Amino acid sequence: MAENLQGKKIAMITAFREFRDEEYFIPRQTLESAGAEITTVSTLLGKAIGKLGGEAEVNLLLENLKVADYDAILFIGGPGAHKYIDDETCHQIARETVEADKVLGAICIAPGILAKAGVLEGKKATVWSSVMDKSAVKILKNSGAIFQSESVVVDGKIVTASGPVAAKEFAETIINLLK
Repeated sequence: MAENLQGKKIAMITAFREFRDEEYFIPRQTLESAGAEITTVSTLLGKAIGKLGGEAEVNLLLENLKVADYDAILFIGGPGAHKYIDDETCHQIARETVEADKVLGAICIAPGILAKAGVLEGKKATVWSSVMDKSAVKILKNSGAIFQSESVVVDGKIVTASGPVAAKEFAETIINLLK
């Protein structure tokens, strides 16, 4: 990729256990290839373990994240991200990111975090769902988001993506917003 994100700092917030591997590793690799500096953030330091067994070194505790230090904040999905949906620290980070006019991204079920934080009200967004499970779509709609059944949706500086198959497009969309 020829895009130059040199000097851009991105925080990727992931569950310490059971983040979705593709939603972390594909965007991370894509963003780093474009020159961005990535910080992995979670509730514990050490090796975060993905649902498929991938390991990610956590550089920063969630409670120590300062939105002002980053150009973009990304919430990664997967089963482990469920615990963040009602997490007030995550909600505060999402609100601060929007207030600071920085890029805010969420993939898979993580747009539910943004919805519960109140930052998707009146905004177009997508989220993971399946034929059997529409609970995340309900969270978005109940929070006033305009649900779009698309792989990646951009509304202003907020980027939401529907899941693992959208990981590359999610990262490329973030790059375009940061250029």
